Amino acid sequence: MRVAIITENFLPKLDGVTHTLARLLEHLQATGHQALLLGPESGMEQYAGAEIIGTAGLPLPFYPELKFNFFRPLFIRRLSEFDPDIIHIADPVVLGMTGLATARFLNKPLVSSYHTNLAAYCVHFGIPLLTQPVWLYTRFIHNQCDLTFCPSPSAARMLRAQGFEHLRIWPRGVDMHLFHPARRSEALRAAWLKKRAQPENKVILLYVGRVSWEKNLRLLVQSYRGMDHQRCHLVIVGNGPAYTELQQELADVPATFTGYLSGKPLATAYASADVFAFPSTTETFGQVVLEAMASHLPVVGLLADGVCDLVEHEQTGLLLNPQYLSEKETVSKYCAQLTRLVEQQQVRHKLGSAALNSASRHSWFEAMECLIQGYREVIASANTFAAV
Repeated sequence: MRVAIITENFLPKLDGVTHTLARLLEHLQATGHQALLLGPESGMEQYAGAEIIGTAGLPLPFYPELKFNFFRPLFIRRLSEFDPDIIHIADPVVLGMTGLATARFLNKPLVSSYHTNLAAYCVHFGIPLLTQPVWLYTRFIHNQCDLTFCPSPSAARMLRAQGFEHLRIWPRGVDMHLFHPARRSEALRAAWLKKRAQPENKVILLYVGRVSWEKNLRLLVQSYRGMDHQRCHLVIVGNGPAYTELQQELADVPATFTGYLSGKPLATAYASADVFAFPSTTETFGQVVLEAMASHLPVVGLLADGVCDLVEHEQTGLLLNPQYLSEKETVSKYCAQLTRLVEQQQVRHKLGSAALNSASRHSWFEAMECLIQGYREVIASANTFAAV
């Protein structure tokens, strides 16, 4: 197949969307397909054999890592020359809308993929009045597509409730060779602790992800401040707009900030921790949760979309349902769950082992083949319609 991908988001930005799209391009190359990617300027001309054509954009004022990307006339010319069998628009916003129009102009089958809950972010960014307009806009774009791929059953339920149609699950995988408990490093643990205690005497709590308040990091901060810091240490991996403010809020308690990590350094960080603390409520999947589980870490999270599809309460981690709790009660109970795993080593190891076993069932190859099968069905349907 010849697959054209139009995306608002790509490398070198590091997040679940860009990681998944990079994996997709690698899979397409490995299985003999051809790809063209149109997206934000990345400084790259190729990735995994796919030509990349970038464009300029203006940062979103409330989410500067994302941009209003401008559709170039070159995009239409290269799409026409590439003559794709199918066009895939990923997390469509501005480029997605113009990509939709271009697909219709070129008379090409069109699919989309939903990755980011921008409507939920509106509340966290202090602009709740935009929540419904964002849902209306994104629903309109996705419902023009033959299929909309979403990463988890909980995300599909959420989208159906918002009136999205033609939904198909496109699951995610994890690289079990990269993310593995054998990468545990006592030297790294000692560096994190800065000789405050012997590495084996403290439990490392780890957060990996965008350092931004929409990830519900205030819950983690408030809960951690109520814990016994003689027994635990918090490590924050990632970067984002709340990075400096979070450092200030944790300045008087034991905490380590590493900034962005990827590849083996990231895998070593996971494996060198003991508990994965992930309080986010805005995930559509939670790739970092799966990577933590593959590294033998029990997850302490909330009963929220994305995370609830990966973590089974009392089996592979602990999930708190904050639905009927006050903010104070939520902090108290989340703190108690973290404290339980700090104090109960046997439970920690039991949940971690089950998490590792669960993560091993998530294959990137099988995940990508789910998408490829969807491509084939849409192309076949389009060809049948054209023949009629």
